[in-house]
Amino acid sequence: MAIYNRIKDLREDNDKTQAEIAEYLGTSAQHYGKYELGHAEIPFERAIMLAKYYNVSLDYIAGLTNQKKGLHDTENDNMAELHSFLASLTDHDKLILSRLAACISEI
Repeated sequence: MAIYNRIKDLREDNDKTQAEIAEYLGTSAQHYGKYELGHAEIPFERAIMLAKYYNVSLDYIAGLTNQKKGLHDTENDNMAELHSFLASLTDHDKLILSRLAACISEI
């Protein structure tokens, strides 16, 4: 039942109507309402669309986690942290790191 509660909560938290979300999903408001009530299974493709729309993970929608963001966001955070670290290096440090990477790639 978690998925039905989550999609309703997400919709309400974003001040959207069932009709607006139904239009986005390409279905009727009546049919979308059945998703929220648990009277119809939400197709996987539409669950993905909702996850993208609300910028949350499918695990969150399914009720498997209470963290809205998934691994993808963690990867983005890690890349941002790496970029920041590399930007802080001196030219000398960048040269050393580049040489080290070249050595490792030869292994």
